[in-house]
Amino acid sequence: MNLTFHKYQGTGNDFIIVDNRTKTFPKNNVSIIEKLCDRNFGVGADGIILIENDTESDFRMIYYNADGSETMCGNGGRCAVAFAKYLNIINNTTSFTAFDGPHYAEIKDNIVSLQMIDVDEIVISNNHTFVYTGTQHHVELVEDLVNFPVFEKGKGIRNSYKDPGSNVNFVEQLNANTFKVRTYEKGVENETLACGTGVTAVAIAMHTTGKTKSTSINLPVQGGNLSVSFNEKNGVYTNVFLQGPATFVFKGNIEI
Repeated sequence: MNLTFHKYQGTGNDFIIVDNRTKTFPKNNVSIIEKLCDRNFGVGADGIILIENDTESDFRMIYYNADGSETMCGNGGRCAVAFAKYLNIINNTTSFTAFDGPHYAEIKDNIVSLQMIDVDEIVISNNHTFVYTGTQHHVELVEDLVNFPVFEKGKGIRNSYKDPGSNVNFVEQLNANTFKVRTYEKGVENETLACGTGVTAVAIAMHTTGKTKSTSINLPVQGGNLSVSFNEKNGVYTNVFLQGPATFVFKGNIEI
């Protein structure tokens, strides 16, 4: 089978995106997903996004990590919106369905603002905060993030959680509303240059633990800059928006 795909990236979080409205992609074949995402023997990506028709929204986004596990991906969602606009499925606003339910998004030029799920369950521990933002996230403040051993520490923490594990976000506060983030992602099993659900979890964790009073948070990551805004009332976070660039890289064909 000859597969046509598009490569997109959102602050370095990179994805193979496929127009699967004809449902020809063998999405139950995990080995194909793994091979396509392999950076040495495949196209190379943090994950694969399929765009499909949906009866209740503009489109459905199906996201697979590089190991074939299905989940929600914030930067993937933003890239999916950019691709849907390229396909003329949407104009500048959209409602679509993902792993964790319905999402609203707006796109202007290559900047996509994606509404994430509401968050009302936050677990605060002595040295970290746990937040579910479409997938599981461990958030931990550290010093000297540039030199912090993200892979080694992240892998250990990721595996300390019961199945399906947790993404691990290490955070350094730069000022009252800016937090630098590096993330070890489950499913990729490595540090990624950005994680959308991760910075969303960080913004909420920093607000709920009193590290910031701002409801608009700047979040520099390895691959660029993201921002998260929200409303909060009685510990419930609503109107949560993840904003940042979603950029087309290249189009290609590959035999699978």
